[in-house]
Amino acid sequence: MGSQDKLGKNIKKAREKLDLTQAYVAKKAGIHVNYYARIERGEENPSFEVLEAVARALRVKSSEIFPF
Repeated sequence: MGSQDKLGKNIKKAREKLDLTQAYVAKKAGIHVNYYARIERGEENPSFEVLEAVARALRVKSSEIFPF
């Protein structure tokens, strides 16, 4: 499993823990829901800025979602 896959799993776990939809997190992060879904599946390599926005939307520290 690559780091993108681990990142996606961590983001998905954080989202599900808060019982949020992908659409809600994507809107809060200012990105398209399809792009967000691809991040969760490990199919995208998002920029640090996007990851920061996702972490803010999930109300977690970025260190909680990074796989390293």
